[in-house]
Amino acid sequence: MEFEFDLVVVGAGSGGLAAAKRAASYGAKVAIIEVNKIGGTCVIRGCVPKKLMVYAANNRKNMNSSEGYGLIAKEIAFNSNVLMNNVREEVSRLSALHANSLKKLNIKVFEGLGRFLNQNTLEVVCPKTKNILRKVSAKKVLISVGGKPKKLNIPGTELAWSSDDIFELKYFPKKLLIIGGGYIACEFASIFKNLGTEVTQLIRGKKLLNGFDEDLSDCLEKSMTSIGIDLKFKNQLKSIKKLNGDLESTLESGGKFLTNNILIATGREPALKRLNLDKVDLKMDGVYLQVNELNQTSNSNIFAIGDIIKKPNLTPVAIEQGRVFADNYFAERQRKVNYKNIPKAVFTIPEISTVGLSEEEAKEIHSKENIKIFKCSFTPMSNTFKKNKSKCMMKLVVNKKNDKILGCHMFGETASEIIQMVSVSLNVGITKKDFDTTMALHPTISEEFVTMYG
Repeated sequence: MEFEFDLVVVGAGSGGLAAAKRAASYGAKVAIIEVNKIGGTCVIRGCVPKKLMVYAANNRKNMNSSEGYGLIAKEIAFNSNVLMNNVREEVSRLSALHANSLKKLNIKVFEGLGRFLNQNTLEVVCPKTKNILRKVSAKKVLISVGGKPKKLNIPGTELAWSSDDIFELKYFPKKLLIIGGGYIACEFASIFKNLGTEVTQLIRGKKLLNGFDEDLSDCLEKSMTSIGIDLKFKNQLKSIKKLNGDLESTLESGGKFLTNNILIATGREPALKRLNLDKVDLKMDGVYLQVNELNQTSNSNIFAIGDIIKKPNLTPVAIEQGRVFADNYFAERQRKVNYKNIPKAVFTIPEISTVGLSEEEAKEIHSKENIKIFKCSFTPMSNTFKKNKSKCMMKLVVNKKNDKILGCHMFGETASEIIQMVSVSLNVGITKKDFDTTMALHPTISEEFVTMYG
């Protein structure tokens, strides 16, 4: 049977783009089906626009607390419309760059919703009219449609924002209730508060950032509380209703809140429902598509990468999965994705970054008596003359048996930049002695990692 394409990629996010470009560079005839802007979650409604908002919030925070440096501003006005217009313009610019790179590689882009007809054929559907625009056939199909925000199954949930909605705002609310204690909720709480919004955050559990090292969670809680974010633990949202132009939230505890808006940030889930997966009978792993170590689904010519499989849902992971897929199937290489020591960051203010095992994980895997912790907390020099004396916390988790560094964690400014390079060291099996015998660069924050002694 003749196919129109060697590869059809469903979803033009980071992973799909990486796979399509790499496959095309090997001479494959490639097509992409995308229902939204080219770029996916990270570029359009995730990492990139959010980080731009973080820069705005951080700049305002610094301007408001720098009188000790002789930088005196009586009043700092903030126009959210200017910020958000600029964010959207940058997102559009990046999307256009990706589109142009696809064109240069002769990758065909079909605008619309991709739905399976069988294992080799998809139809491209207009999402508004539901009209079938065309059919596409390929030897191999790669699904990389990413995730979508989870919704709460409560009365009035349609009145609240999801994280996707934030990037379409013109004006920020005066009062905002954020539901969730994960990285998305914490990042937006930090952004909105530092840009002048009164923020209350509702967390179902007793800690922020479930799954992160507990010292990082504790540092973030203290920092967020210190700037006036109202954290409410062990409670859940029961219902939402309109009340005189605002939104009234009723909690399971019986309490009520009145805010201008509500952001539900309780996580994301795979965006698989509209793909007609029943036509190809793919096996699932819970809500995720089941794949083998080569990202092959239960159907031999259909593959899946990114936030729709049960691996770390991070942009660099999806990109590497896409490139490895293309290398293996269009260049006959034998590669696997390295999932060890993946660095992670939470772009709160200050930020969090981590790589390797948390203290809790290390003690569970290697036993408590085999683990030694090195930790320091200090005020960074940049805050010497600032009103806000937020601290840095740095931590090493060490296996006493072989001196290997199992985890590295940091709370504080430039944490993500520092941990990125530390992750290289962990990947090659660095020991605590290697840290100790490395000369410090003074005066810096990062030098503390090589001067911690127990």
